Amino acid sequence: MKHINLILLILLVVSCKKEAQTTDSITETIITKTDTVYIETYKGEPIKTAKALKAELTEKGYQTFDYFDEKTQDTILMQQYFIAFLKSGPIRSQNEEEAAKLQEAHLAHLGRMYEEGYADISGPFGDNGDIRGITIYNVPTLKMADSLANADPMVKAGRLVIEIHPWWAAKGFPLR
Repeated sequence: MKHINLILLILLVVSCKKEAQTTDSITETIITKTDTVYIETYKGEPIKTAKALKAELTEKGYQTFDYFDEKTQDTILMQQYFIAFLKSGPIRSQNEEEAAKLQEAHLAHLGRMYEEGYADISGPFGDNGDIRGITIYNVPTLKMADSLANADPMVKAGRLVIEIHPWWAAKGFPLR
């Protein structure tokens, strides 16, 4: 009987521990305020403070500035990104097979940019205008963004051309 009670007690403890871990790791976000910098934990892991993130980005060569939001009384870290407009290029005479191969290589290139952390978002426009799509590069310099964008097989083939502009956005804010 003692063995059965001991086994039941162990199962109860293990079950409660698993339930607690599941609750903590689903999507629970805890936010605490320290001065005007937020420290978040997600799934039990602390996220860098805005001050620490700004220092890290600055060290890597990124341009940043702080923006104070009067409405929320929060300090928001703004980061410079580079938005590349992919425009119709001068050489669009490829046959259907060549165009399909270029499109496959183009998508692979954009996928690599995302996987390697150089691009945060890419996508085509829904019309058939001169501007075919965009990519937002998360890199410290215009020269780097230009180099990565011009490495695209569609650009190399002349089917697309690139126009890049610096673009500012709040660091870490989700796209809605």
